Amino acid sequence: MERSNPISRKRALFWGVIVSVVLTDAFTKLLAVDALVPRMPHALLGNFIRLTLVYNPGAAFGLHVGKYSREIFSALSIAALVLLWQMYRSTRAGDRVRTLALALVCSGAVGNLIDRVKSARGVVDFLDVGIGVHRWPTFNVADMAVSCGAVALAIVLWREDAQAATLAREVALKEPEAARKELLLVPTREPDAPLRG
Repeated sequence: MERSNPISRKRALFWGVIVSVVLTDAFTKLLAVDALVPRMPHALLGNFIRLTLVYNPGAAFGLHVGKYSREIFSALSIAALVLLWQMYRSTRAGDRVRTLALALVCSGAVGNLIDRVKSARGVVDFLDVGIGVHRWPTFNVADMAVSCGAVALAIVLWREDAQAATLAREVALKEPEAARKELLLVPTREPDAPLRG
């Protein structure tokens, strides 16, 4: 059996994560809508983890920008997906961490975009974590994917910048002669040439 090439593995990882997360997100949201009464907490692990069905017409963590929140955040999601697709296309075939991070962010964005398109009520959220009255804003599987993917992507991009800066310093240290030659190519006034003023 012939081993798949790095490009095939990159595609399989990217699309596999997206399909898995989007299907899991959709399935858990269907279960939540079917089994839960809106805004009525159901204890799952004591008071720490509860299932509480809410509809979020805005963005993550209840961010709302008025009556056109649904349209605005749908357009922003589509724009983000276009940007993420470009980043995926420029990702090296062997860079699995960056590919995974991009797939997580894309899948979460797609999962929540489906909800916004499907219903004016907004995104279905149902995971409720906290202690007593101190609660994290209710979220869903897509939100977890976006959050984990965004953190991983930020680390990857930071490391890429750090590696590029290190490489630039190493090149500058190894090739001081080339830098001196560049300086010598800068045109200068002939020593005997009269000054014009």
